[in-house]
Amino acid sequence: MARRGRRPDIRNNATEAAAFRTRAIIGFGAVVLALGVLAGWYFKLQVIDHDIYAKRSEANRIKPRPVVPGRGLILDRKGRILAENEQAYRLEVTPEEAGDTRRLISELSRIIALSPDDIARFDRERKAQRSFRAVTLKLRISEDEMARFALDRWRFPGVEVVPYLNRYYPYGDLFAHVVGYVGRTDESDVARYGQAHLLYPQTGRTGLERYYDEALRGKIGYEQVETNVEGRALRRLGLLPATAGADLRLSVDADLQQAMVLAFGGLHGSAVAVEPATGNILGMVSLPSFDPNLFVNGISHDDYRSLMDDPARPLFNRNVLGGGPPGSTIKPLVALAGVDSGLRTPESRVFSTGEFFIPGQRRGYRDAARGAGWTDLRDSIARSVNYYYYQLAYEMGIERFDEYMTRYGFGQPTGIDLLGENAGVVPSPRFKASRSREPWYAGETVIAGIGQGYWIATALQLARGTAAIANGGQLNTLHLANERRDGFDAPWRLVPRPAATSITDNPAHLRAVQEGMVTTIHGRGTGTRMAIGAEYRMAGKTGTAQRVSRRGSASMDPRSLPYHLRHQALFVGYAPAENPTIALAITVEHGGYGGSTAAPIARRIFDAWLLGKMPEVEIDAATGAPAAVAAVVPEAELAPEPSFEAVVAGVRTAPRDANGKFPGVTLTTVPAPATGAPPTEPTP
Repeated sequence: MARRGRRPDIRNNATEAAAFRTRAIIGFGAVVLALGVLAGWYFKLQVIDHDIYAKRSEANRIKPRPVVPGRGLILDRKGRILAENEQAYRLEVTPEEAGDTRRLISELSRIIALSPDDIARFDRERKAQRSFRAVTLKLRISEDEMARFALDRWRFPGVEVVPYLNRYYPYGDLFAHVVGYVGRTDESDVARYGQAHLLYPQTGRTGLERYYDEALRGKIGYEQVETNVEGRALRRLGLLPATAGADLRLSVDADLQQAMVLAFGGLHGSAVAVEPATGNILGMVSLPSFDPNLFVNGISHDDYRSLMDDPARPLFNRNVLGGGPPGSTIKPLVALAGVDSGLRTPESRVFSTGEFFIPGQRRGYRDAARGAGWTDLRDSIARSVNYYYYQLAYEMGIERFDEYMTRYGFGQPTGIDLLGENAGVVPSPRFKASRSREPWYAGETVIAGIGQGYWIATALQLARGTAAIANGGQLNTLHLANERRDGFDAPWRLVPRPAATSITDNPAHLRAVQEGMVTTIHGRGTGTRMAIGAEYRMAGKTGTAQRVSRRGSASMDPRSLPYHLRHQALFVGYAPAENPTIALAITVEHGGYGGSTAAPIARRIFDAWLLGKMPEVEIDAATGAPAAVAAVVPEAELAPEPSFEAVVAGVRTAPRDANGKFPGVTLTTVPAPATGAPPTEPTP
């Protein structure tokens, strides 16, 4: 009987052993293959791609960091610093690394004071740039804020405190319109100068900072910095040094600049002082002024609004951008044109009856002197006899008048190293045709002779022309930057400039004009008051530019006009008369008359330059003007002049020739032009 419950052994040991061997071989092969692939990968990493990954590793460990050079210094003629750099720190955020910027700013505000302007500026720049670029959150953080941030720095990834050199102007508003200011670099600067310019934190905006921006900013350098896994700098491994910006030494004198501001007292206007022999600017002011330090790191909305809303326009550079009728200050150059053109000689005399008439017209052109009698070139300058210049301009004709005034530097930039200079306007039919369909009237030629009408002359042009009279006839290019050095140990080199041009070929003619300008102050002229107590001799010419026309034959008292319509007071001159070292052009806004307002200012400036005496001006409490110039006195009252009876007597007793004419008088009658002006032409 068979035994039940035991199953027969049906395994095939040989088959199983064969299967096991097959699996073992396959597994071993797979392991060998995997090890081979791994070994090959390691071989590729360690041998084939070694250079690639070594460079990447080195790049992670060593980071290039741009080195921004120090902006060049700007010095005055005696080496006093007008623009310098000071160490400062700013807070920068890289949005890509910082994450939620709203939360970040909220937490940072507990450590560092952030104003609404800071946050608004950060948001604007963050949206305008790519997220991997650092954006400045706050400029000029304090040392206390730096210390508080250092304690919690680990909480703020992507936030860095970055050192930089900040521009600073020690003299504040004194040189605002000369040196100018820098502002934060923006996208418009990058578009203008290229992508690399983004590394410069500040860019010149106005003045010399703008004109010489490329030279002042220098060239970017780079340093290699070893960092740890947190990005902290451990040590510097290499350096390509930055090239510092060039230093500029100006021709201006800080003491004279201060004296020019003090000389104006509370009045508004502009003044330019020039070295006659070279054309170098000794001082240049535009008043009122402003503090350029407000703009360096971005001016606040309130400060900017305050400057823009000021009716006195402190941001407006009156010397470079301004201009207006030169008034009688143009007469010395018109007189020179008269003798150089052959229409006059220095001794030619004209009899001034006090009112000039164009032949065929009943409308007269009055003379402030109310009839000066016999007048030659020197006397016409000294007593500012309009009649002489009415007649001279009429005889010269507007085309020849335009030609000579252009030769003297008007209607064109002076070449000063500042951007945006106003070229001005010399009256001409060509200029009028560009703005009006009316023809050119003879009366417009007449009033051009006394610096009225379509004239636009800047103080820079007047100073340049006056300097040319003072130095013997050489018209120099005006310049502020006199010398430059490219490196602290480098020698100073003169800044190149164009050669001077001559305004006359006849020294005798120029000498007669100079004598007339000396007589203006030291003789029977309109500026005699400014010579009282002077220790040196001066030459000059006062001027008044009317802003409104008189009606009929009535005289006009500027004190009766609204302030903004009062005459502009002007003065041009140089000193010492025998060997000039300074030439001046002064414009006083709404000052009334040149002899009573602008001339005393010039005297104070001359005293400061020649005698070292700083002005002491007492301010009138009621008007805000200097007490010495608060009273407005017509130029004609500053010098003795003949009475009407004396003029009539002179006419009756003056010797005449056989034809009943006055001998020795040129141009006592002027022929009418081919096309006479209609009775409706504009009047002065």
